[in-house]
Amino acid sequence: MAAAVAAGVPRLSRRTAFIHAGVAAMAAPGEESSALFAALLADPEAEAGTFHRARIELAYGRGLRRRRSPREARRVLLAARTTFEQLGALPWAQRAEAESAATGGVRKRESRDLTPQERAVAELAAAGLTNRQIGERLFLSHRTVGTHLARVFTKLEVPARAGLRTALMRIS
Repeated sequence: MAAAVAAGVPRLSRRTAFIHAGVAAMAAPGEESSALFAALLADPEAEAGTFHRARIELAYGRGLRRRRSPREARRVLLAARTTFEQLGALPWAQRAEAESAATGGVRKRESRDLTPQERAVAELAAAGLTNRQIGERLFLSHRTVGTHLARVFTKLEVPARAGLRTALMRIS
């Protein structure tokens, strides 16, 4: 952070100043981080609708959730998810949705319903991607992908990847 300031990075443009402030908020400890995020995102017009703002909102929402502020976290994560969806950044939208779900603010699903993450993994597996390729796209480890697939197979009562496409069409 100090090297970026010394090099004048925040002065290059409003966007680089915004991104630099977001990184500073991410690097700050606990409550200081929350205060920096809140100040940065106080202006709804600052970088509105950009990938950079949505990434910063996602980081802030994750921090709020971990500091046990679920209501505020859901609000920030919803903004991030909405922007990611509008930009077509679906893996990022899914990450924001998963973080939001982790706040406990979503309705309980039937045990047979797929979570958004499980559905994304199942769709990519049905398209023929390997666990490692799916993990790279969704920013998960290949082992986590395997765990999700095991749950999907159980929920959809499918013995292997070959039956995923048909099972997904059936529940759509």
